[in-house]
Amino acid sequence: MKIFHSINEFHSNKKTILTLGTFDGVHIGHAAILKKLTQNTADGKFESAVLTFFPHPRMVLQGKSDLKLLNTINEKIDLLEKIGIENLIIHPFDANFSQLSAEEFVKTVLVDQLHIQKIIIGYDHRFGKNRTANINDLTAFGLKYGFEVEQISAQEINDISISSTKIRTALEDGEINLANEYLGYSYFLSGTVVKGKQLGRTIGFPTANIELEEEYKLVPKNGVYIVAAEIDGKSVYGMMNIGFNPTVQGKKRTIEVHFFDFDSDIYDRHIRVAILQRIRSEEKFESVEFLKIQLGKDKDFSIQYIQNL
Repeated sequence: MKIFHSINEFHSNKKTILTLGTFDGVHIGHAAILKKLTQNTADGKFESAVLTFFPHPRMVLQGKSDLKLLNTINEKIDLLEKIGIENLIIHPFDANFSQLSAEEFVKTVLVDQLHIQKIIIGYDHRFGKNRTANINDLTAFGLKYGFEVEQISAQEINDISISSTKIRTALEDGEINLANEYLGYSYFLSGTVVKGKQLGRTIGFPTANIELEEEYKLVPKNGVYIVAAEIDGKSVYGMMNIGFNPTVQGKKRTIEVHFFDFDSDIYDRHIRVAILQRIRSEEKFESVEFLKIQLGKDKDFSIQYIQNL
């Protein structure tokens, strides 16, 4: 997949069939649109292209937005590449870009820069300054500038009935199974393994502390989860605690993973941890000894769950 960090960087010898959006999560609803895109370019006459934006438009237009995203930009790139997209254009979204009228956007961006033959879009998509234009306007521009418009019908969208907002809400509520169902894959966190207080090591549960690669990444509700990671080409399972470690008076929210049957040094390594199942909420125990007993129960539950995968 070719990656362009601005519409001005894009170049191709062929016309493109394009879709556009933020695609946060690249969930099963997005996948339905993207599948149509790849089907339209399977004969090689045109190239598939996805236009997305970074930062997320809401982060720009709403000032100090506290919006958390399902994917970092690097994670989104990986997910789109797996689907088979040929060209990904990540355009910097700013106040000036938001002021383009609908026709300016169509003419200068879609037609002149991205050379579209066809655009595939949801029936409810709105675009242009203040999002005033709709699918009917886009169809009219298509007739004027010589490109096709394929509309994803309301029925197709409603059959899937998925949105990034629904997934964010599920994760914030700790409903990891629902979030994973909507995503079509296990939600994951990416980051670097850093040194923590190493308290887990003293009670027989050493942990890898994960420092996320981006602050805007959404972290699920505090609690204990069953997780999986691929390290050095091998699948490794474990359990992860998200929270403040109240039993030992923790002051900072941390993400700590105890991997099962694994003792390699992975400090400073970048890893991706997939979240499979929520076990319980974070609790404050009467003592570290009680915490240790509960962790043993959590581990037994996790291993039984993994054996039944």
